[in-house]
Amino acid sequence: MVLAGQLQTEIEIKAAAHAFHDLFSRRPHHVSNMAPGHIQSADLHEGEWGRKGSVVNWNYTHDGVEEVAKELVEEIDDKKNIRTFKVIEGHLLEKYPDFHATVQAFPKGKGSLVRWTLRYVKKSEDIPEPHGIIQLVNKMTKDIDAFLTQNA
Repeated sequence: MVLAGQLQTEIEIKAAAHAFHDLFSRRPHHVSNMAPGHIQSADLHEGEWGRKGSVVNWNYTHDGVEEVAKELVEEIDDKKNIRTFKVIEGHLLEKYPDFHATVQAFPKGKGSLVRWTLRYVKKSEDIPEPHGIIQLVNKMTKDIDAFLTQNA
């Protein structure tokens, strides 16, 4: 009975790796302006934007349903363009009592490659893997890229 799992996705974007990382790590409250069909808001609940230990409250649409998640920022590494967080409240915990995500941007040619890794523990065997969240981060990443590169 394996309840722990991991899903990963990679998206090529035109924006620079550092630009994507800076936005998602230091200014996630701007994501709702760039991907309003997926992210309605990101509000700082505790700490400071761009700092380890901060708590961010997200309002988002997943599989057509408005949901919320509160995350604890576990790591921000500006040299590696990486941000890791753990979901500590919200809808995801109803199915996945342990849910972590890492987003990392790598320079690639004139743009970059964004890799999302989801690590989770399912509440029971009949809970599906969170493929809907993978679809959400893919779409959100593409929307952010379009916004970052529209005037480039």
